[in-house]
Amino acid sequence: MTKYFVFFLYNKIGDKMVIYLDILLILNFIYDFLLLMTVNVTLKRNVKLRKIFLGSLFGSISTLIILIPLNKYLLLLLKIITSLIMIIITFKYQDLKYFFNNVIYLYMCSVILAGFLYFLKIEFNNLSYLLIMTIAPLILYLYLKMQKDLKRVVNYYKKVIITFKNNQVLELNAFIDSGNTLKDPITKKYIILINKNRLKGIYNIRSPIYVPINTINKHSLLECISIKNIIIDEKIYTNYLLGLSEEFFGSDGVECLLNYHIMEDLCLKN
Repeated sequence: MTKYFVFFLYNKIGDKMVIYLDILLILNFIYDFLLLMTVNVTLKRNVKLRKIFLGSLFGSISTLIILIPLNKYLLLLLKIITSLIMIIITFKYQDLKYFFNNVIYLYMCSVILAGFLYFLKIEFNNLSYLLIMTIAPLILYLYLKMQKDLKRVVNYYKKVIITFKNNQVLELNAFIDSGNTLKDPITKKYIILINKNRLKGIYNIRSPIYVPINTINKHSLLECISIKNIIIDEKIYTNYLLGLSEEFFGSDGVECLLNYHIMEDLCLKN
């Protein structure tokens, strides 16, 4: 797969342009290998290194199409086709969604890598090839790490639907809070927290449950109510109480703090 940075391998000598094919092929093989490896790890495809090697080899050899005297549109089409073939060689074709995700991540990684190299304004010459080969894995590693961190955080945000005893429904943006492990010692139900004012006009509190809780500075009682159920990811849970807090959870759109125990329930139902 021809990369944006490949064309910097051109050196001008007089009125002629010289391409160092050995460097072009080696560098493209390395970059294709890194890109395919990043896609493999990010999407957890678990393909063997042999497949990644073959896909990278095909991608490297395909860069020779830049030597063919074609118009820019046909050249672009050939580049796209060769990249699709490279994906199929490496990951095979299972279904359209699987294939499409592989392609999107390959191009996304390629653009990110090329963009970083352009941003660093690296001049491609014999002294900089080693630096480039060192920077490229680092860039892709940082990208992969950021992807994992972002995915981990995003997975903690949930849309929650609470159904009360009077069948009133409240839909909230929630966050799974690792610091919330509150549990009623009597009913053995876990507690999710919302701001008490959020219930105005929706539910009249008549017979609350007071649960003893321990904070850093004091012991207190948390006002809770029984609810019919909560729905998260289209799954129904009944083993939770709704804790009414005076605190405001409006940062980043969060209106409700889920109990960390919900992680176990979500895993069990998946």
